[in-house]
Amino acid sequence: MKTTITYETKDYQIDLSKPLDISIPITNIAQNVNAWYVGHPKLEPHIDGEFTGSISAGSSTNFYDIWFNPHAHGTHTECVGHISKEHQSINQNLHQFFFLAEVITIIPVEENGDLVITKNQLKEILKDEAPKALIIRTIPNAKSKLTRQYSHTNPPYILEEAMEYIRNLGIEHLLIDLPSVDKEKDNGELLAHKAFWNFSGEVRLSSTITEFIYVPNFVPDGNYFLNLQVAPFENDASPSRPVLYKIV
Repeated sequence: MKTTITYETKDYQIDLSKPLDISIPITNIAQNVNAWYVGHPKLEPHIDGEFTGSISAGSSTNFYDIWFNPHAHGTHTECVGHISKEHQSINQNLHQFFFLAEVITIIPVEENGDLVITKNQLKEILKDEAPKALIIRTIPNAKSKLTRQYSHTNPPYILEEAMEYIRNLGIEHLLIDLPSVDKEKDNGELLAHKAFWNFSGEVRLSSTITEFIYVPNFVPDGNYFLNLQVAPFENDASPSRPVLYKIV
């Protein structure tokens, strides 16, 4: 089912019948992707006296309670409220959900014992041009990313200078297949987050960071349309489902 989208005065054709979902779901198993030193999500029948919200337990309906942390347990989209004293809600700050996006693939390089994404790497790929949404796939890109337990593993991250480059290109929405754009243990500095949102200047309230995506290897680098689907939580971050569409 092909359709034409007019985006910033230009027409693009996409096929809505061929979505490319790059989200990681939240499950109730211990192998659910995880970070930040918390237990795995829980999806359990609600219990109230003799009532158990499960058809298999004799109820007329399935009626489950869900416990999870959006930052730790799967694909999520966050706003500047993640690092601001003032309450900022992703539901209030994100008002547009379709964006022209570019998928790029990067092999993080070693620097001071860490694996990092640098400004030079981004500059070499992007050539100082980028759409409003940038999607970063890191190498290696094994399917184990769907179940990896990241706590205490010091995953790759984006250097502050590289994030300033991303911001200065005008990229408003950044998506990455890591648990954070910052170093796991950085004494709360959060340099990449602060650089992206221009935290010390005119804060970019409508810009977002989406972490814990997974871009399969069969999805080539290049331009796509991104549908950034976000659950309407009044929170700094929310579970999300970014979906790509090829431009045909």
